[in-house]
Amino acid sequence: MASEAGGIKLIVGLGNPGAEYANSRHNAGFMVIEKLLAEFPTGRFTMSHTAQSNVYTGKYRGKTLVLQMPLTYMNASGDAVAPLSRRLGISAGEILVISDDLDLAPGRLRLRQGGSDGGHNGLKSIIAKLGSSGFKRLRVGIGRPEAGATADYVLSGFEGDEEKSFTMAISRAAEAVKTVLGAGMTAAMNKFNAAENSDTGIK
Repeated sequence: MASEAGGIKLIVGLGNPGAEYANSRHNAGFMVIEKLLAEFPTGRFTMSHTAQSNVYTGKYRGKTLVLQMPLTYMNASGDAVAPLSRRLGISAGEILVISDDLDLAPGRLRLRQGGSDGGHNGLKSIIAKLGSSGFKRLRVGIGRPEAGATADYVLSGFEGDEEKSFTMAISRAAEAVKTVLGAGMTAAMNKFNAAENSDTGIK
């Protein structure tokens, strides 16, 4: 629907602050925000520290857009997202949250209009603090470990070919966000939720 285009006013990338987490699987959301900022024209967005977050405010396709990287640590993401959205008068339906996902194969993307937290503590916190699960989501697959603790796995980094594939996934996720902003969620879901993501080069 044409009315979908431009409907997102706040894009939230989830992760953990600090150099020790910078390249971890759990920081996929931060990485997508950083990729978007790198691709936007220099000087288009200005940064501020508010709502326990790094917040970037600017214009995209002629409309105000806010990018948020909560600094609360993953499990308390809602403590940052809810206050900022309320301060700016942004409803849950105008928010797109980007997170990692254990249940998607590495590099796969999945856009959704809303839904449950899927076992993700960051999404769980946002739902609780917003009082709504109606925000949009972009999940970036990291897969599950073959062995060992899940907590250690999500906080670990990538190596070799895996790192190269994940870098490609982050670039494609940024492209997905821009498609949402330009054409709307339905068009982006049709393009990026394809069963095999066959044109990504990621298996």
